[in-house]
Amino acid sequence: MSDQADRCYRHPDRETGIRCTRCERPICPQCMVSASVGFQCPECVGSGSGTGHGPAASAPRTVAGSVHTDDPRLVTKILIGLNVALWITVMTAGDGLLDSLEMLGQASFTYGGPLEGVADGQWYRLLTAVFLHQAPEHIAFNMISLWFLGPPLEAALGRARYLALYLLSGLGGSALTYLIAEPNQPSLGASGAIFGLLGATAVLLRRMRYDMRPVIALLVLNLIFTFTWHNIAWEAHVGGLVVGTAVAYGMVHAPRDRRALVQGLTCAAAALAIVAVVCVRTLQLA
Repeated sequence: MSDQADRCYRHPDRETGIRCTRCERPICPQCMVSASVGFQCPECVGSGSGTGHGPAASAPRTVAGSVHTDDPRLVTKILIGLNVALWITVMTAGDGLLDSLEMLGQASFTYGGPLEGVADGQWYRLLTAVFLHQAPEHIAFNMISLWFLGPPLEAALGRARYLALYLLSGLGGSALTYLIAEPNQPSLGASGAIFGLLGATAVLLRRMRYDMRPVIALLVLNLIFTFTWHNIAWEAHVGGLVVGTAVAYGMVHAPRDRRALVQGLTCAAAALAIVAVVCVRTLQLA
């Protein structure tokens, strides 16, 4: 990067490492205006940039094209509510409901009765398992992580993109578990989606040129925990991390003039990859 690229576009004599999240021009502390995520230049805040007309067109946007919302935690709250509600339901209903919703590739029996899995056409397990927990400490850890990781991403990506990131990360974790783990090995939990959010956070921080050391340290610690602790479906963690990182990269690095197209294609490509993995494994178990 040249020296000129590191100088404020309005004050060429001032060096800076911050860029406007909307037009990506370098701005100094005097010029930066706080946005929902990161900073924007006075021109983008005052009159908007790009195409379009009206308040929506001129509203400040984040690096992923999102506009500011009154409640940047809304989707996160809904996801936490769904996880907690299903956990309470499972605790009340018992193991029968747990057996019918957890991630399971294929099994011939459980508790003396028949049980089918994803390989037998129960593809819904790939998604329901993402919202399923059993141990109190399991759901507590995942929901605390979601509460801290989710809102900054929700504000930066927007509600629809954030929800897509969460669901694709969770499905990616389920798909890799289905592909690698033993067919009769049950798996459940939002950990795959959480790891996807963790990878997305790293991508966003790098894109915003923020200090990445805290999130890298957190990621390393979680990976160490993943591969050293017993009874953890590491496949879900890795699958969620890979998918979440890839999806987030496509979202925050999409060119402004083709942002919606690139972001949509990124999500579609991730979904197709997940479907392909599931189909391959299903053929293997047929």
